[in-house]
Amino acid sequence: MSTEENSAEIRLSILGMRCAGCVSAVEGALGAVDGVTSVSVNFADHSAVVKGHADPDALTLAAKEAGYDAAVMEGLEDPSEQEEQELQHYRKLMKKATVAGIFGAILMLAEHLGWLPKIGSAAGQWLWPEIALVTLSIMVYSGWDFYSGAIKSLTLGQANMDTLIALGTGSAWIYSCIVIDYSDTLPALAKHAYFEAAVVILAFINLGTGLETMARGKTSSAIRQLIGLQPRTARVVRNGEEIDIPIEQVGLGETLRVRPGEKVAVDGVLLEGHSTLDESMLTGEPMPVEKSAGSQVVAGTMNQTGSFMFKATRIGRDTALAQIIKSVRQAQSSKPEIARLADKISSYFVPAVVAISVLTFLVWYAFGPDPSLGYAFITSMTVLVIACPCALGLATPISVMVAVGRAAQSGILIRKGDALQTAGKLTCLILDKTGTVTEGKPAVTTIEAIDDYTGELVLQLAASIESGSEHPLAAAILTAAEQSQIKLEKVRRFEAIAGFGVTAQINEQNVTFGNAALMDAKGIGITSHKDRLEELSTLGQTPMLLAVDGKMAGIIAVSDPIKKDSAQAVLSLKNQGLRIIMVTGDNQITAHAIAKQAGIAEVRAQVLPQDKAEVVKELQQQGEIVGMVGDGINDAPALAQANVGLAIGTGTDIAIESADVVILLGSLLKVPEVIELSKATVINIKQNLIGAFFYNTISIPVAAGLLYPLFGVLLNPMIAGAAMAMSSLTVVTNANRLRWKKFG
Repeated sequence: MSTEENSAEIRLSILGMRCAGCVSAVEGALGAVDGVTSVSVNFADHSAVVKGHADPDALTLAAKEAGYDAAVMEGLEDPSEQEEQELQHYRKLMKKATVAGIFGAILMLAEHLGWLPKIGSAAGQWLWPEIALVTLSIMVYSGWDFYSGAIKSLTLGQANMDTLIALGTGSAWIYSCIVIDYSDTLPALAKHAYFEAAVVILAFINLGTGLETMARGKTSSAIRQLIGLQPRTARVVRNGEEIDIPIEQVGLGETLRVRPGEKVAVDGVLLEGHSTLDESMLTGEPMPVEKSAGSQVVAGTMNQTGSFMFKATRIGRDTALAQIIKSVRQAQSSKPEIARLADKISSYFVPAVVAISVLTFLVWYAFGPDPSLGYAFITSMTVLVIACPCALGLATPISVMVAVGRAAQSGILIRKGDALQTAGKLTCLILDKTGTVTEGKPAVTTIEAIDDYTGELVLQLAASIESGSEHPLAAAILTAAEQSQIKLEKVRRFEAIAGFGVTAQINEQNVTFGNAALMDAKGIGITSHKDRLEELSTLGQTPMLLAVDGKMAGIIAVSDPIKKDSAQAVLSLKNQGLRIIMVTGDNQITAHAIAKQAGIAEVRAQVLPQDKAEVVKELQQQGEIVGMVGDGINDAPALAQANVGLAIGTGTDIAIESADVVILLGSLLKVPEVIELSKATVINIKQNLIGAFFYNTISIPVAAGLLYPLFGVLLNPMIAGAAMAMSSLTVVTNANRLRWKKFG
């Protein structure tokens, strides 16, 4: 295992991030703490995932020294508390926007209607300083977070969105104060105050941030729904009494009672009782699942009809629900390659904008019309305000968050963000056979009686003799007998012959049950049945022969049937343009029979477990982008080697841990959905990035006054503030379209 695999993981809530520049600042601060091996900051939900062996207190201190508040997030938080915090933050922003907006609107209206005295007049000498003070107090109230953030960034030698807003609105106020104090020395056309611009810009930015907060909150709905699945209390049986206790106090091995309409508190094994459970939120499967003694039950699922008792096998952070939430969060916080590119661009963006603003000021001051100082100030301030890279910072993480949440609601667990970008590029998909294309559980598919025997008698004798066997195929025969309610006969002188079959006495008759080699060894003639045996083998079935007192009595064939939706899934994958290959350790005849039923043309049979990863490598060397779908321990190396590993969730833990994507329900039909969602997500991210880049590419030159020489048009700083705020809201709204993505 690598150091990172052994490392602990700490999740932090980060307050104070307002743009993509903040992401690199937080990552840099946390990454510098001793013991940290990797840091991933998610601007979309304002969180950070830190891996390593760092002290949590040291991490929060490092974040605070960088100018951000931080707190360690533990356990399954109460979603209602998170929603309440978001609502309070939204109300706070709306209040700030309202105060600044009302004052700015009054000031604009008063200036437009001529209610305010001219700057430099006798009346203006006492009124305008008063307006300046009121404006300053409103700027402190509505924009203090931006100004304090800008100061902290400056002390750390960094620049971010706060820097641009503080420079833009602060320079507007300072310039206006200079105009008031030195009105006698300024040209008449330059005698204009921009107090209303400063507060209206803050109003728009707070309004946009508030709307963005509410829209962004919807992206975490999948996580909140998952957290909300876990009940707060559990009914345990202690000292013969049933008592309700907080879920945190449930111990391993305890016996719990679940009544109709209640949620399962922790993972466990059903001890007694019978019921149906709604597992739709975890698996995406709407049909209730029947549970009886020995069945696994999972935390968060809803009990519907009966009451039952179960033993706790996993509690707290070890439950399947907790692990799913952890994986969803990891995927939402992870960065696909396209996101890392956007982050790199954003880190250089703010300093570049400040440089453009300074250049704009100098050009207008040197070559602009009178009053050149006024024009220089307006254009440089507008550049600062309109260029905030909020939309650029949100473009990728917000889409990833929504897509991962949407997948979780459909029973698809995306464990790594890169899988979202890569799955849509797959050219080849390898399917394991057992448990992936097939059910993974052998079942009796054919019962044929010979001469005077009946099918029921053949099954009764076969099940009776196999009742003492541990062979995997014996379970299938016993299950078939149980389903047909056949009573088993008493068996005497049982003998198992390894690799051949079994013999015994039943009702004073000598019964032999096994393969053709056993019949030959016992001198039992099967020549007339060889064509039928070959036919069954060609169909992918394993035929076993039953003989009574040295004569053939019947044939029972067992096979691992394909899943009911495998053929449909393969067809859907082919329609998406993928090359489908089935790779299995089974023999050629059975492998090709199953592949034919599923509609798979390419088959690689008798592949040893350790060689499956080599098949993936071989295809990758041919230029294929390979996806691997499997469910067993022997699939783990191939899942890890593939460009995208998809584990069937009904399989083993090690296969699931090796995969990038886990299909909780175990249906192959979910694989085309993963690919479809990947393509939709990449398109959505590109739309966001192109929109953000286009916005900044067009808006900055316009703000700098590029249209003025041609059309006499200058962009008002207040409109720039509104446009900047709305650009972020547009990105969030576009990303939220993925929540309603329909598959198929």
